[in-house]
Order: sequence, then structure tokens, then C-alpha cells
Amino acid sequence: MVRLTQDHLELAARAWRAYRAPTPLAWNDLLATDLRLLPQLEPCVVALLEELPNVSSGLGATETRILQLIAPGEVQPFDVFPGHQKPNERRVFDYWEVGALLDELARGPVPAVSGLEDGPFTLTMHDDALRHTRYKQSRLSLTDFGKAVLAGDQDFRSHNPLRRWWGGTLLTHERLWRWDGESRLLIAPD
Repeated sequence: MVRLTQDHLELAARAWRAYRAPTPLAWNDLLATDLRLLPQLEPCVVALLEELPNVSSGLGATETRILQLIAPGEVQPFDVFPGHQKPNERRVFDYWEVGALLDELARGPVPAVSGLEDGPFTLTMHDDALRHTRYKQSRLSLTDFGKAVLAGDQDFRSHNPLRRWWGGTLLTHERLWRWDGESRLLIAPD
């Protein structure tokens, strides 16, 4: 047990303000701060930054992990969702968000994933037993484009639209913040 102090509350409030900010700059700036008062905050900051589009592939870490899991081929959709004793250890997004990410990868103008039957991944699809069964039984594989994206030879975002909230930041092609994981650098839109 740790007795909460004003310092704990101030750091938590700063993190909350940074998460809600209209750009990821303040969130990134947390990495230059002593975060030891809240031991889980630094891994959380990094995990969220990793979900910004990568500088080479245009995918966040969860999307990249989904493609890695699909790469062997003949994978069913729920095999790429995170969960207890599952190979996708990324737990930044919830069930519905992961389903939306898979939809994006499979249904964009230039898809990275083929074989996803039915959809979109909504409550309506879940409530229709036949559609849900078709979805679950899909056999996923990477398209040639998906293989190139996974290898870092193509940028998924150069060919597919983006409109997604990342904290308080609306990511779009015009406001495309990126993350360079190797250098741990936040890249501002052009």
C-alpha cells in the first residue's frame, strides 16, 4: 500500500490532460518526466505511442501484431484478438476496437488482409448468428500488399484512409502523427 500524496495526484492529472490533448505532444513529453510515482504510467505511455502509425509501415503496434499473426495464413479472426493465453499480447484496445482494426486492414481500398467474411465488426453482425458464424469461420491471409506492409516496404496509410481517435487526437491523413519506435521519436504531420 502506498499513501497517495499531492505529487501522485498532480502527476495523474498531468497524464490525463496529456492524453486528452488535441496532439500527442504532451503525452510524448511525459517520457522526459520522472514517472516513478506511478510505476505503470511509463509502460502505458510507450504502449499508446506505439499505437500511432509507424514511420515505415503506417501501422500501429496492434495492427502490426495482427498482420504478424495472420502471416502464416489460414488464420481465423478470433485467433488474432488479444485474450487470456492467446498469442496477441497487445492489450491497448478492447474487443470492439480490435475488431474495427481488423476490418480496416481487410476492407480498405488496398487491403492488407484477405478472406474476412462478413462484417463490419458490429453488434448487428454479432446478433445475427449466421453472419457471426461466417465471420468466425473466415480464413485469413495476407495480400501481397499486406506482406509488403509487414516487411516495411509499403506504407498502409499511403493507400488507405484513416480517421481514428488516439486519446484527444483525431488522426487523419491531414493530421497524421507517427511514431518511430526505434528512435522513440514522435513525428509531427507534414
